[in-house]
Amino acid sequence: MSVLEITDLHVTVETEAGTTPILNGISLTIRTGETHAIMGPNGSGKSTLAYTIAGHPKYTVTGGSITLDGEDVLAMSVDERARAGLFLAMQYPVEIPGVTVTNFLRTAKTALDGEAPSIRQWTKDVKEAMANLRMDPKFAQRNVNEGFSGGEKKRHEILQLEVLKPKVAVLDETDSGLDVDALRIVSEGVNRAKEHTDLGVLLITHYTRILRYIRPDYVHVVVAGKIVEEGGPELADRLEEEGYDRFLDPSAPIEA
Repeated sequence: MSVLEITDLHVTVETEAGTTPILNGISLTIRTGETHAIMGPNGSGKSTLAYTIAGHPKYTVTGGSITLDGEDVLAMSVDERARAGLFLAMQYPVEIPGVTVTNFLRTAKTALDGEAPSIRQWTKDVKEAMANLRMDPKFAQRNVNEGFSGGEKKRHEILQLEVLKPKVAVLDETDSGLDVDALRIVSEGVNRAKEHTDLGVLLITHYTRILRYIRPDYVHVVVAGKIVEEGGPELADRLEEEGYDRFLDPSAPIEA
């Protein structure tokens, strides 16, 4: 069993106004096979949590710890975190001109395993995963995310998840910009990955619609960089009905 443990995490970011606290004491434990949903209003710190776990240099950890199977994640470089078993599906996947999807995936798999995968088996696995995600086989020879639609980029993120087989996946608003069909296909990909590898999932979202397909074991509400309420799937249902108003200062302006 793998365990990602976040303890009393404090994070700041530099803005035009100076050093700004974003996370103010997040504690969270994700175990193999568990799905945790992080929900909250805009600007609450959800994406900051995702990128801090992944090692984005924009964010400075000023307190607390992150460990994976007892190892200090914060002491690892970004690539070391990936090799340790952490995976981030980005809200806005980046384009990589000049690097095909096929080369990108095989290079990543080789870096993770320490040796190149068998070409025959690897080709079979990638083709099968692409077919399950309704991706045109021609995408394998296209440059990573270059000219992809929003839905195609998200499917490519889940393709990576399925073939790279991490221990813990952080999915940062994977549902954003997806139509109903794409949402179902992407969600099925996450569920397949979890079924085949007993993956631990940290799913960050504003809305409950993806939770109809990826059923969470735990739901955590983050407001102003803190977890203000926790529960099971029923908490997500309550948020669907009530929104976040009860957690917010009624006199504060609503963020666009």
